[in-house]
Amino acid sequence: MPLDDTVKVDQHYYEVAGAHSLAERLLIRARERIYQDFVACCRPGPETTILDVGVSDVINDGANLIERHHPHPGQITAAGLGPGEDFTRVYGVARYVQIKPEASLPFADKTFDVVASNAVIEHVGGLENQLALMAELRRVARQVFLSAPNRYFPVEHHTAVPLLHYWRPTFTGACKILRKTEWLDPSQLTLMSLADLRRLHPQGRVGYTGLRMGPFSSNMYLHIPS
Repeated sequence: MPLDDTVKVDQHYYEVAGAHSLAERLLIRARERIYQDFVACCRPGPETTILDVGVSDVINDGANLIERHHPHPGQITAAGLGPGEDFTRVYGVARYVQIKPEASLPFADKTFDVVASNAVIEHVGGLENQLALMAELRRVARQVFLSAPNRYFPVEHHTAVPLLHYWRPTFTGACKILRKTEWLDPSQLTLMSLADLRRLHPQGRVGYTGLRMGPFSSNMYLHIPS
């Protein structure tokens, strides 16, 4: 994917959370809580090696939660679709690796202690593609922490459509009116519930995170221990 296309894609994911907006402040607060739950589940120490899959070339206060908060950046390997030049300059991680959509991750089995992936699983396509990504995450690390937006949060994360995303026909109509029909393509967005997340690994631990509102929380997580 060319650099310009990669940056456009990343910016597209953050278009409803403009700089210094209320939406961005809520996003930052949600991702701070996601990081807290990541720490509570995975308990990374100073020597814990972490792979972060799906980092963003867009540098803002809401992106790249692991790199923004983790006190040991030298233990992080980051993987993203873009070339990662600005990312590497800002965060100073141990290593940045450019990856390709739907390709195997370029790491040997169990290379890392932990693999994390935030707000990626809903963008890879349907269940078959999601299971393939899960298999790769489980292959390269001893434990997995994955988070995703909750489709039952009152405002849909990518379009800012309120409530109408609870039912596919009304979400379709809203996206058409707002000229955001690209989000109706399953390869761009698959709205997910806690049940959808659980079926990716029935033995894993799932829960709500982000802005905590019970079943209407902003985000969800799946943790697969070692």
